[in-house]
Amino acid sequence: MSFSKEFDGKVALVTGGSSGIGKAAALAFAQAGAKVVIASRGVEEGEQAVHEICARGSDAIFVKTDVSQANEVEALVNKTVDTYGRLDCAFNNAGVGVLRPLINYSEDDWDYVMNINLKGVWLCMKYQIKQMLRQDSGAIVNNSSLAGVVGMANISVYTASKGGVIAMTKATAIEYAKSGIRINVISPGFIETPIFEKVPTERVDQFLEGLSLPPMGRFADSDEVSGAVLFLSLGRSSFITGQNLIIDGGYTAQ
Repeated sequence: MSFSKEFDGKVALVTGGSSGIGKAAALAFAQAGAKVVIASRGVEEGEQAVHEICARGSDAIFVKTDVSQANEVEALVNKTVDTYGRLDCAFNNAGVGVLRPLINYSEDDWDYVMNINLKGVWLCMKYQIKQMLRQDSGAIVNNSSLAGVVGMANISVYTASKGGVIAMTKATAIEYAKSGIRINVISPGFIETPIFEKVPTERVDQFLEGLSLPPMGRFADSDEVSGAVLFLSLGRSSFITGQNLIIDGGYTAQ
């Protein structure tokens, strides 16, 4: 999906923008003309993503951020505005996963997943919306997961966090529907991303064992998700808010 220079003059913020879907979205925003702020805990990867954007003639900065910490999220939004003067689009993508049966989760596992995946989205929206209210405009896209829509074994806490993102997106979209701010959520499934790359192979195999491929018969790549993020951030989607766009190759159509 081509967006030419439809984001000229716009400023886009991407959390978890150093790899996977986040990096693909950051590159796509930049290619479409936006100035991009990449936030991530991974400094080396985040700075590399910025280098790639700038090498292509676009403008980007990296801000090291832990989205579970309010002071760091507030500083991220302030840095965005201090650097570029405004915030037009935000893709709240940062997320983590822990793969194990429910009874084997520890309280630390619960806190880790919930603090990044759910609390992190809440904090990001809190400070992003405050800025967007000053502008009377803005578009936010949150990243959930197919696992937030359908049940999947061995990732129950991850599933709970992602289901919470969907519910919170809908409620917040209603709150700010008359303020010029649109808030939507995407739920990708079967995407080749590094989120579980540190998980032992046997656990990944156990997770995949009970799942069938979607009707399209393959996994998607991150670029196939980033197009949806940009579409939901554009003026051409101006009457779309509070929606969950499922990107799953037809899995939930069965």
